[in-house]
Amino acid sequence: MTSLTFTEHALPYCVFSRGTDSPRVGAGLGTYVVDLYRTFGDQIFAGPSLNAFMSRGPRAWQRTRERLLASVRGGQISELVPIADATLHRPFEVADFADFYSSLEHATNAARVLRPGDPQLHRNWREMPVGYHGRAGTVVVSGTPVLRPCGQLAPGHARPELAPTRRLDFEAELGFVVGAGSRPGQPVPAGAFAEHVFGVVLLIDWSARDIQEFESRPLGPFLGKSFATTISPWVVPLAALEQARVAPPVQDPEPLGYLRSSPPWGLDIDLTVSINDQVISRPRFATMYWTAAQQLAHLTVNGAALRTGDLYGSGTVSSFRRDEMGSLLEITAGGRDPITLPDGRTRGYLADGDTVTLSGSAPGPGGSRIEFGAASGQVVGQSAG
Repeated sequence: MTSLTFTEHALPYCVFSRGTDSPRVGAGLGTYVVDLYRTFGDQIFAGPSLNAFMSRGPRAWQRTRERLLASVRGGQISELVPIADATLHRPFEVADFADFYSSLEHATNAARVLRPGDPQLHRNWREMPVGYHGRAGTVVVSGTPVLRPCGQLAPGHARPELAPTRRLDFEAELGFVVGAGSRPGQPVPAGAFAEHVFGVVLLIDWSARDIQEFESRPLGPFLGKSFATTISPWVVPLAALEQARVAPPVQDPEPLGYLRSSPPWGLDIDLTVSINDQVISRPRFATMYWTAAQQLAHLTVNGAALRTGDLYGSGTVSSFRRDEMGSLLEITAGGRDPITLPDGRTRGYLADGDTVTLSGSAPGPGGSRIEFGAASGQVVGQSAG
């Protein structure tokens, strides 16, 4: 995405390389990458991952951000690499991956499509952030092809067959990256969110709806949701999002004590979803029922420890308006009301060769915008094994 411009208020982190150089840590500024190792001389930025830096904790994150901002304003940046000349890599090593189901609108829309005879939300949905554990090894950086997965398909009452999914979908999400870990047996309260979460990435949760439908009862998503998850190469630090903080929707009933935090962590982030360069939806993250702080508290309430590099998805960002929905399951009502692309072809679900791109931005100081870059993946077909 060579036209991307990052303001000094954003300064998102990345891992990049140029030519035959080894990957190292950088930060986005304008249309360039700041080479942090050559700017600061700190060996922690010479490696191919943000993990070592993130593990230093929030005080180190803040000091580095202040130092970087001072260097930018003082014209003391040692080396700038044009983004167009850089190769952007996955910015951190993923320790664990979990994904949530935290949009009231998405949960309602999905229930209407998947359970038309009983579209009510399950009793637990308004009591806790509902989620599932994914596979860290399937998290890939933007630009990585997405292979159409195979699995057991069982239309109607027929015996299942092993075949490529016929209902490949995306879900537009944000991902929250844990920097500072926690000790086993010590839950992380919602109010400690900023002490542990380093930053935010764009996240595409690829979903094989027909595989998911057959396998998910009684234990929930498995192979239909664990073949690929695409993240953006830019990690927007939480410190850049202060102007984006808003109150989330009113929660009824009031959550249990461990899920309460003050001030709350709703975020005003605008997302845009495109298929083959045509915008099909503009979801708004501010509508999310459960916040990222509440999700983190629920992840650890049983005493499970956080590790540097843990990633958790927000869940699909959606709306009751078709042009703000975050998945084709909702936009096309399960394929029954297809969208039409500029070439005249229709889509109920994704076809081989389709490219899905998710971008986003948030308000920054003085009317500026905090850009998130983009997460993108092209669907590549394959035959059954």
